[in-house]
Amino acid sequence: MNTNTTEEIEIIRVANSKIDTVDFENLTFGNVFTDHMLICDYKDNKWQKPIIKPYEPFLIDPSAKVFHYGQAIFEGMKAYKDENDDVWLFRPDQNYIRFNKSAVRLAMPEVPEDIFIGGLKKIIDLERNWVKKGIGNTLYIRPFMIAIGSGVIAQPSTQYRFMIILSPARSYYSGEVKVIIADHYSRAANGGIGAAKAAGNYSAQFYPQKLANEKGFQQIIWTDDATHTKLEEAGTMNVFFKINDTLYTAPVSERILDGVTRKSIVDLARKEGIKVEERSVLVDELVAAAKDGSLKEIFGAGTAAVISPIVGFQHQEHYYELPKLENSTALQLKEKLINIQYKLTEDTFGWTVKV
Repeated sequence: MNTNTTEEIEIIRVANSKIDTVDFENLTFGNVFTDHMLICDYKDNKWQKPIIKPYEPFLIDPSAKVFHYGQAIFEGMKAYKDENDDVWLFRPDQNYIRFNKSAVRLAMPEVPEDIFIGGLKKIIDLERNWVKKGIGNTLYIRPFMIAIGSGVIAQPSTQYRFMIILSPARSYYSGEVKVIIADHYSRAANGGIGAAKAAGNYSAQFYPQKLANEKGFQQIIWTDDATHTKLEEAGTMNVFFKINDTLYTAPVSERILDGVTRKSIVDLARKEGIKVEERSVLVDELVAAAKDGSLKEIFGAGTAAVISPIVGFQHQEHYYELPKLENSTALQLKEKLINIQYKLTEDTFGWTVKV
């Protein structure tokens, strides 16, 4: 390995890249990682110098707080390559802001912008050959932070590790998506950590997700924890409902994640003249709309899937099929968003950032 030290970040390059061993046409989401990773530790009440080094396992004490008390947060982002071989990020400032909101909620130190954004740009520039051109090809970006301080006393750690790893990706979901509306299990509760992108939020979903899969459904539409009457999220995505000519989505709250794709879709839809209402949609309201034909579409929205149309939903013992639309609002908005991300159309919002 040869070492190149910049003023801010030390870069230790791999001797030989593994990129030529990767089949980019047949990727399983999140299973293949690039040559390098960024790592930066927090100790003695301050952030240490970031290092970009070869992707590899690392040692951690068995008593590390992350294992025992779940101090772990992450973000999901993507990089895109345009037809001129330039690499772009999509609204990284929003991920940076949300990451630190998650950190505050879990009593973790906030990551400085020069480490998060600066490190992000530095490692993606180093790995730009892993970003392939063409719609559907992306580089998935996973910044995360874990508590690495040792000891099993139930209190926040004093040491943390911030990292960025990168994974070449294609489409996340495929095939038809059918959902079941939750009437017992909850994703989040008032006063909890639902608005934080905390690891524990996702592990708590796995069991009810397994039950839904066993019944033939790909995802769950989560409802509020108190009454199970308000529709909130779909699996790991924010969710939208089109009833008549209006697009509805639940407002961001302490239970609902402030999705970057979600807010982008709201802005795009309004620019296109689509009426959007950010309010709670009731389960009974959705069922009634499905019965009288005013329910036109349901779709999930998130970084990994972008937009995932839903073909039908089940509530209690009744299944409701949605109309099949050739030119749905979901697909129109997805195309417009993707065209901005890949620089195929002008970014009038100022969302894209060149690496």
